[in-house]
Amino acid sequence: MEIKIRPVGFVRSPFMGRGEAPHQGRLSMEESEIHIFPEYRDAREGIELFRYLFVLYWQHLAERDVLKVVPRGKKKKRGVFSTRAPARPNPIGLCLVELLESGDFLRVRGLDALDGSPVIDIKPYHEDIDSPGD
Repeated sequence: MEIKIRPVGFVRSPFMGRGEAPHQGRLSMEESEIHIFPEYRDAREGIELFRYLFVLYWQHLAERDVLKVVPRGKKKKRGVFSTRAPARPNPIGLCLVELLESGDFLRVRGLDALDGSPVIDIKPYHEDIDSPGD
């Protein structure tokens, strides 16, 4: 089976290379822009109602043939599905960001994507749905 995904936009970020992005976006106060392609701009309607958004993006510089990695701070390899490593068969990034401004582009804080990363989707964060509440 083959799946085709069309990007809905792209990221403008201060992070140009793989070693520059933070390990977790929430640890960064850097701001980025998400530019939505014209044919998807109507999909932004109502996004300003939310303070936080999930951004799914394609980690376009990540390795795709890696199945095991040594997690940060560990010594033993584990399967990539048990880590948040960018190197994986389908390098889809997921980051919870703070929406700062909605207009011609979305200005966000805490995105760990590299400059030029294709954006796959954007979804609102709902505390009552997205937090397990343990």
